[in-house]
Amino acid sequence: MGHREDLLAGARRCLYEKGYARTTARDIVEASGANLASIGYHYGTKEALLNAAIMEAAEEWAQELKRALADVGDLPADPIARFERTWTRVIELFARHRPVWAAQFDAITQLDHVPEVRKFFSEAQQAAQENLVALLLGDARLPEQTETAVGQFYHALLSGVMMQWMVDPEHAPTGEALAEALRTVGEYVGRAGSGQGV
Repeated sequence: MGHREDLLAGARRCLYEKGYARTTARDIVEASGANLASIGYHYGTKEALLNAAIMEAAEEWAQELKRALADVGDLPADPIARFERTWTRVIELFARHRPVWAAQFDAITQLDHVPEVRKFFSEAQQAAQENLVALLLGDARLPEQTETAVGQFYHALLSGVMMQWMVDPEHAPTGEALAEALRTVGEYVGRAGSGQGV
């Protein structure tokens, strides 16, 4: 690899080990084997290099998630069982890539200061919402506004589940627990909507 690639790899290593806000230019130099001047030459600033590193890591994770969930042939036809199996896969993948998520959450706290990272995460978020709807609802045809709302709901669930796994993996939800919760809420809402009470 050249200095540019070495710096990017070193910056990613630092993101995973130290986080976005705590990584210094000297940390990246030490991790990459490059020199301070090469950061300015190839990326302009340390922040630009870290931004490139976090975007590369997020994109790789998104592609791996997409590949892991691409084979829908073995997913059950029952919507709740499909939901459970899918979220079990998502959680298993997260457990293997926890540092990537930690770095992303750290970078998100800096969005007010780095517009290019905000733009990247905004676009990635919209794509994730669309993909989650397609995966979890299969061939369902929804009005555009409803599909957007469902995508936002699934993405909120994804972010919340990942945050719980980061904070306390021992008590974080499993795919089975999420499916049980969905089934219970659906039954409650159904009874309330029909006037039957709880």
